[in-house]
Amino acid sequence: MPERQVGVRQLKSTLSECVREVKAGGTIVVTEHGRPVARIIPEDTSLKERLDALVRSGVILWNGKKFKPSKPVARNRGPKQLSDLVIEDRR
Repeated sequence: MPERQVGVRQLKSTLSECVREVKAGGTIVVTEHGRPVARIIPEDTSLKERLDALVRSGVILWNGKKFKPSKPVARNRGPKQLSDLVIEDRR
């Protein structure tokens, strides 16, 4: 079932119809002044299916592997934390 774009005003007036369409497996993109602001998708899709859909649509780039945390870029050598320095700088 293809995506359907619906404006906020139309969504308000046809909410029940839109919910039935989503329950049947459709996706609704909510727009405001012609720009997409939200996406209504069926709840029964798994996280993997949603990620695959985002990859297919080009919204995200992901190779499917687990994320490996990177090492810290810098180390604090003084007695003060970075947050202390930022607070001092703001004064």
